[in-house]
Amino acid sequence: MVDSQYWWLIAFPAFFGLGWLAARIDIKHVLSETRSLPAAYFKGLNYLLNGETNRAVDVYVEVARHHVETVELQFTLGHLFRRRGELERAIRMHQKLLARPELNDAQRQQAQFELAQDFMAAGLYDRAEAILTELQHTDYARQARTELLGVYQQEKAWRKAIEIAQQLRDDSHSYQHEIAQFHCELAEQAIARSQPDEARAELEAALVANRQCARARALQGELAIQAGNPATAIEFWLAIESQDPDYLALVARPLLAAYDATDRADEGTLLLTRLLSQYPDLDVLELLYERIMSKSGMDAAYAFIRDRLRNHPTMPGLRRVLETHLLIAPDNEKADLEIIVKLLNEATREQSMYYCSHCGFKARQYFWHCPACTSWESFAPVRGKRSRNAQ
Repeated sequence: MVDSQYWWLIAFPAFFGLGWLAARIDIKHVLSETRSLPAAYFKGLNYLLNGETNRAVDVYVEVARHHVETVELQFTLGHLFRRRGELERAIRMHQKLLARPELNDAQRQQAQFELAQDFMAAGLYDRAEAILTELQHTDYARQARTELLGVYQQEKAWRKAIEIAQQLRDDSHSYQHEIAQFHCELAEQAIARSQPDEARAELEAALVANRQCARARALQGELAIQAGNPATAIEFWLAIESQDPDYLALVARPLLAAYDATDRADEGTLLLTRLLSQYPDLDVLELLYERIMSKSGMDAAYAFIRDRLRNHPTMPGLRRVLETHLLIAPDNEKADLEIIVKLLNEATREQSMYYCSHCGFKARQYFWHCPACTSWESFAPVRGKRSRNAQ
């Protein structure tokens, strides 16, 4: 027992000394490596941290000129060129890196991937595709496929996009929304070529990929109308309610036209009234107001919009009430009402736009694919609101 106590008295200082020695060696190594870096490197890093990209690039260009052996610095410089839009310089930088025989496999793959991104940024999709296809069998396989998916979407090569998206599927992202949308794009191409059978097959494939794809149901209804079957179109469009009722707003106008074509005009009006009552955010208020105005007259439309405002007060509803009241108001009240309506229109302008929930892009027309950030289903079918289905 005594020997054991003495052993710890000896071992503890020994372990402490070894730890101190290891720390000293590591510190010396770090200091040695730090001194070997040019001072300008840290100057450039400071510019980067301060967000002064242009000044950082100027510094790194000078460093690279005198230290061509620093591969990582060359990568950093190429990335900075691309970031500030100097794509030709970025391409040349990465091409020079690829020409260096001393690069190992990992560095060569990185240079290829960076060059592919340069080509994509420059709109040279065919060159980017060639490099990214090569990289599918390397450690950069997933990144390459992700970028290839972007290339195929830009080129509207939807079948290739479906294939790549299926390869990318994993537990973190099923790509079911994207794959369904790609099939819908193929369906629209088939419709444009007057090939309804092919379009129907693509829409069925879209629904297999994503049973909740409202766009597929909307296009199925469109095909039924083209085939002269408005009753079938109504069935397809009403099926959207079980997917996401808000998307009914996108087919509400042709839906009413289909009811009219089957001599069920009143049923169509009652249906839309019921849907608006059941789903207060459904973006059909203007359409239903127009419908009642044309079928039953101004008094009925005015009564409808006032009742709607009481039960579900909104700024667009108030605007419509005032616009209707302006039509029937005495002449001595119209000047003041016109000013109020004008101010209200300006105040509610933003509520007449569709918004992308990913990037905030706004537009008067609805997009399934955001023109700004290329996200799918990121626009809510309700003007003035963000999508609940953003990926």
